[in-house]
Amino acid sequence: MSKPRSGQPSAEPRELRVVAIGGGTGLSALLKGLKQFAADKAIVPGAAGRVAAAGPALITELSAVVTVSDDGGSSGRLRKDFQMLPPGDVRNCIVALSEDEALLSRLFQHRFAKGTGLEGHSFGNLFLAALTSLTGDFGEAVRLSSEILATRGHIYPATIANIELEALMQDGTRVCGETKITASKGRIEELFLVPPDPEPLQETLAAIARADLITIGPGSLFTSLIPNLLVRGIPQAIRDSPAVKVYVSNLMTQANESLGRTAADHVRALNAHAGMQLFDYTLINRTSLSDELKAKYALEGATQIVADLEALEAMGICPVLGDYLFEDVVARHASDRVAKDLLALAVREAAEKSPSLST
Repeated sequence: MSKPRSGQPSAEPRELRVVAIGGGTGLSALLKGLKQFAADKAIVPGAAGRVAAAGPALITELSAVVTVSDDGGSSGRLRKDFQMLPPGDVRNCIVALSEDEALLSRLFQHRFAKGTGLEGHSFGNLFLAALTSLTGDFGEAVRLSSEILATRGHIYPATIANIELEALMQDGTRVCGETKITASKGRIEELFLVPPDPEPLQETLAAIARADLITIGPGSLFTSLIPNLLVRGIPQAIRDSPAVKVYVSNLMTQANESLGRTAADHVRALNAHAGMQLFDYTLINRTSLSDELKAKYALEGATQIVADLEALEAMGICPVLGDYLFEDVVARHASDRVAKDLLALAVREAAEKSPSLST
């Protein structure tokens, strides 16, 4: 059995194209870390300009692929009222990648506390709804929003089809809709999209095909990660890409989604829904949670993800251990450390493939 690797950032910068796949707060948190190494749009790949943050690589192309299955809250209301895709996860990614994150975070995440029809809506969701109404195309609205707000990266909805989630539970029942699935008390066994096999954006497939690094996670296993892998062509594009493929493991188990599931169980579920093995590496946190947070999570039956390293290696996946835990009122990923170790993996793999270019 090979020894699990500890992520070690490289001091040598190298130009990379990165695709991050997911949804929810997990994807936006990872993008904040990766953005530190992303080139300004004015920087041409191969030019002398560099971002201010020192690190193992310069990201010349950063793309986020975002699930669009949310049917609750402000996103759900806009989806119903305007027959548009839910904007919430996309909004969070726009904020994460924006040049002026502090200002835009306050503006785009602002929720109206009163007002007929406005109460509960976030400004960012309404902004995307207005652009969708103007253009008639949610994907185009996302692209224009990114241009207007000078994001350091591209944001692509996984599909522009109007999809819903359907979950097959352990007891044989089926639950429809992301909100009802999240609220369900049962254990999810399998996830479906309705309608099945939706079309992806061609820009998404192209970004995956030319990537040097593809990440999936962190995020809710069944409602943020797996939906992306049920879109036609995306798993095959990931498999066929020459990129390094990494699953960023969650820190904690999650009610209804992953209670009792180990790191290897998460990978098995992702591979099963994709219909193929996807990953070369798995990033896993090795830092223990404080007793205070352990007790807080224990109230909902949640624990730290079990890192069953031998099971991962038996699947042909190399676990990368790191200190990725940041304790706030909840457990969060230390996005800067995650980003550095992800890029270090991609740099090392690129150097092994073309050693003459590694200096």
